[in-house]
Amino acid sequence: MTAKVSRTLLPKDQIAIELKKLDGWSLVKKEIRKTWEFKDFVHALKFVNAVAAIAEQFNHHPDIDIRWNKVSLTLSTHSAGGLTSLDFMLAKALEEI
Repeated sequence: MTAKVSRTLLPKDQIAIELKKLDGWSLVKKEIRKTWEFKDFVHALKFVNAVAAIAEQFNHHPDIDIRWNKVSLTLSTHSAGGLTSLDFMLAKALEEI
């Protein structure tokens, strides 16, 4: 990702607007989360590898929890202390996998 993205915290109303644009993501405190379910562990790991490639492009990395065939991703801009536009941009990119 080449464009500079603001790492300024988003206000609650903007978070609500951005969250409505995403499918299956939920707001938990100062983070957004989504869980995917796959055929098996191997397919879950393939997804995680694809997530890693995109996260590297954004230089923004989700917290990843793998439970056999389920992968949960949690996004937050830790350096800002909550959600920024970068989190929602990465979530949208991850939806394309």
